[in-house]
Amino acid sequence: MYTASFAFFEALWEAGVTHCFVNLGSDHPSILEAMVKGQRETPDKFPKIITCPNEMVALSAAHGMALTTGKVQAVIVHVDVGTQGLAAAVHNASMGRAPVLIFAGLSPFTLEGEMRGSRTEFIHWIQDVHDQRQIVAQYCRYTAEIKTGRNIKQMVNRALSFAMSDPKGPVYLVGAREVMEEDIEPYALDQSVWTPIAPAALPEDGVRSISDALLAAKDPLVITGYCGRNKDAVEELVKLVDSTGARVVDTLGSDMCFPADHRAFLGVKYGVHENIETADVILLLDVDIPYIQTRCKPSANALIYHIDVDPLKQQMPIFYVAAKERYRADAATSLKQLNAYIATKNVLTNGPRVSELNQELKARKEQVAIDEVPREDGLLTANFLMASVRDAVANKNPVYMIEAVTMTGIVFDHLRPTAPGSVFNSGAGGLGWFGGAAIGAKLGLLHTGKSKFVTAVVGDGTFIFSVPSSVYWMSRRYNAPFLTIVLNNSGWNAPRKSAQLVHPDGYTASATNGELNISFDPSPDYAGIAVAATGGQIWGGTVKNVEELEVKLKEAIVAVEGGRSAVLDCYIVGSGF
Repeated sequence: MYTASFAFFEALWEAGVTHCFVNLGSDHPSILEAMVKGQRETPDKFPKIITCPNEMVALSAAHGMALTTGKVQAVIVHVDVGTQGLAAAVHNASMGRAPVLIFAGLSPFTLEGEMRGSRTEFIHWIQDVHDQRQIVAQYCRYTAEIKTGRNIKQMVNRALSFAMSDPKGPVYLVGAREVMEEDIEPYALDQSVWTPIAPAALPEDGVRSISDALLAAKDPLVITGYCGRNKDAVEELVKLVDSTGARVVDTLGSDMCFPADHRAFLGVKYGVHENIETADVILLLDVDIPYIQTRCKPSANALIYHIDVDPLKQQMPIFYVAAKERYRADAATSLKQLNAYIATKNVLTNGPRVSELNQELKARKEQVAIDEVPREDGLLTANFLMASVRDAVANKNPVYMIEAVTMTGIVFDHLRPTAPGSVFNSGAGGLGWFGGAAIGAKLGLLHTGKSKFVTAVVGDGTFIFSVPSSVYWMSRRYNAPFLTIVLNNSGWNAPRKSAQLVHPDGYTASATNGELNISFDPSPDYAGIAVAATGGQIWGGTVKNVEELEVKLKEAIVAVEGGRSAVLDCYIVGSGF
């Protein structure tokens, strides 16, 4: 028997999809039949099926795996309720430019046995909604319904073409039980004609105007957010700033866009930095939120140029920057063009500028070292903790999954990543991403034969959002061990900061976390939650001071290297303690 469902999976593996993260239901009888058939008859080709007890974790895992492999991955969920269960992960995949194909079944459309797959259960009436695709349509690059098995491979490949074309993102397909049960003749597509859109280049006049402006600038600045997705772009950006004397600020931290040990790097700053206000030429390079106008605005005289795969930000109802020129172009391709043009100008090294930037780097390093000094009372600061984690895994080829919310700047300042592909965050605002993403990242690294130590650095609120019962069970089930560092400050600080930006002298300024309803007192046993989810088969520990950290961090790392995930709950000096 060769059904539409089997052709669906065949289309996935022919297109290079290696893993399916699934949460199955009553709409999937033919999917289940196809899974068993494929795993028995073509085990070397059939996508690896990963059982996910929660849909948000499933999509987050596919997101994380897409980041470490650079390839689209698949998620299968259950009708409307499973689609809703994807929750904030759809937002994250959309804003974070993660190529993922999501498939969900539809309730059967026949009631009396007219076709194989007709309604057989009470739930089929309850889960039949008018327009299931609209649940996620505004977050997806493409949505469609599979209406026959006879062109199912074309539908899958069309969806994948959208997912992998810039700006990359999630796509969503649905198919009713009767359609997915359809018997069809086996067929194959010519995969060479189903490719994503090729990277776009700058026009020649754009290359000249941007290059000339950067070379003539006294204080040039590059603001980026996503260029680290391509290591070639990172290398080319280093060349560009070395020849122009530009500084670089990352306003997202979604990837390692620029090495932290370079003299030009100002760090990860969420749309606010003094150099944004003083720069005379600004290049916006593949960035969603370059600055926050109410808090940090470029000079009215600054020349702004915008290069982006999505310069209009088509997913955002309101977005604009005062750019002199804007181009829909690929970052790596554009940077190569700019560097080639600048190379023809025989630019001499600007000694005073290099000296200035070197002095700034020295000052930043000195300040970081001061911040990393432990407190006299032995209590933990986020600065000291991050320095300790950095040093402990430095020789283990680390990959960091960051979801530290209000502590993100501190985390990046002290981890100081320098290698492309060594750090990721969701690129969005749907908290709870890290858990599934860490599993997917580890599975991706294992699949591609890369031996890297995965560490998630997360807030305590983020840990709760992640559905840890599913996360750590999956980690154990699929042998995807990673270290979790919980920055436990006993509450959510983000709402407080938001309120104080609007009401700096209001009630919030003097309110306690209890009054603001953002306190996690009493503090949950985060490590215990994770350990319980695996029946005691992972490592868990809690630390409240420097002395305890030194011992338990080593134990946690040993556990991960031995094949078990580890959760280290770290009490941070802050508003809650």
